[in-house]
Amino acid sequence: MPADLSAAEALALRMTSLLLRPHPGGRPGTVAEVVEWFGAMQAQDLASGLWSLGARLPGFRLADVQEALERREALRTWPMRGTVHLVPPADARWMLEVTGVRSLAGAATRRAQLGLTDADADRALDVLGAALTGGGRLTRSQCLATLRDAGLGTDGQRGYHLLWFASVRGVTCVAPNVGTEQTFALLDEWAPTPRHLDRDEALAILAHRYVRGHGPVTDREFAGWTGLTLTDARRGLTAAGDALSTVRVDDQPMYVDAALADAPRTPLDEILALPGFDEYLLGYRDRTLMLDPAHQAAVVPGNNGIFQATVVHAGRVVGVWKRRIGRSAVTVTIQPLTPLTATARARVEHALGRYADFLGLPPRFEWPA
Repeated sequence: MPADLSAAEALALRMTSLLLRPHPGGRPGTVAEVVEWFGAMQAQDLASGLWSLGARLPGFRLADVQEALERREALRTWPMRGTVHLVPPADARWMLEVTGVRSLAGAATRRAQLGLTDADADRALDVLGAALTGGGRLTRSQCLATLRDAGLGTDGQRGYHLLWFASVRGVTCVAPNVGTEQTFALLDEWAPTPRHLDRDEALAILAHRYVRGHGPVTDREFAGWTGLTLTDARRGLTAAGDALSTVRVDDQPMYVDAALADAPRTPLDEILALPGFDEYLLGYRDRTLMLDPAHQAAVVPGNNGIFQATVVHAGRVVGVWKRRIGRSAVTVTIQPLTPLTATARARVEHALGRYADFLGLPPRFEWPA
C-alpha cells in the first residue's frame, strides 16, 4: 500500500526534490549536475535562471555559473510548452523531438497571423544554419539582420517566431549572452554528441527526472510540465518502473523518487529567496501546496505569466521581492504577504544576502514603512 502523507509531509519531500533543502542522496555540485537532476529548468528570464542555479549551488557566484554555461555544461532552448529552459546539451535534441515538436502544432496558424509562409520558415532555417556554420555565434540583432538581408521580414513578432522556429526544429540553440545580448549557435556544433533514445526510453527519463526534481506529483502535473498527452505521460511514468514510488496525499495518488520514499519528512523551517521563474512554482500547475490562492495576484500581477521573485518560509510563499543592481550595491525591496516578526525579517535579509553574495555586491534592504 502507498504511504499516506499529510500536506506538510508532501511539501517537505517536494522541497527536498527541488534541491531547496538537504537531500539524503547528496547535493549535485555542478551546473551540469543540477540541470540534469531536473531534466529541464525554467530559463525564459536569464537572470532568474542563473539565480535558480546559484540558489542550489552554495558557494557559487554569478561568474561561476556563467563560466559553466560557457563550458557548455547546459544550454538554453525551447524543449517544451514553447518556453525557454536550460537542458543538458546531450539531451537537447531528443527532448525537442519528443516534447518540443508538440509546440509546432500551431506554428502554421501563427505564421499566417504574422504574414509569414511555411516557405519563409524553411528559408530561415537555411539562412541561420549557413550563417552560424563554423562554431561561431551571432547575437539576436545579428541573426535578425541576417534574416532581413535574405529578404525575410522580422518586424513585429516575425523575427521572434523565426528564431523560435529554428531552435524548436533543432537547427539553433540559445548560447550564453555577449554582454547583455542573447546569442544563438548551431545546436549540432554546441552539442556535438547527442544521446539517441527510443521513445519509451525518452519518456521514462523525462518521467524520472521530473518526479525526482518535483515530487510528490501526479501524472497530470507531469503531463502539464512536459506538454505531453496524459496517455504519453502515464506511459513514461510506467516505463520509469522501480525508479519511482507512489504515495497518497489527501487520498490522491502521487509519484515520488524511489530514493525519497523512506526519507525523513522533518518539518520545514527554512527561509529562502527564490527567483520568479523557478521550478519551485513554474514546475507545477497546482501550486496550492506552496502558494496561498489569496497571494496569487501578488506573485503573478494581472495573471500575465510574469512571476515575481518570492520569499519562501517553510515551503510556502510569504513575500515577494525586487532588486535594483547598482555599481556598488544591490538594493532589494521586500513586500511581505504575511506578517513577519523582527526575527523573521532578519532571516529574510540573511536569505537575500545569499543572493547579494551570488552577485558579488553588498545588499541594501527596503521594507514597507
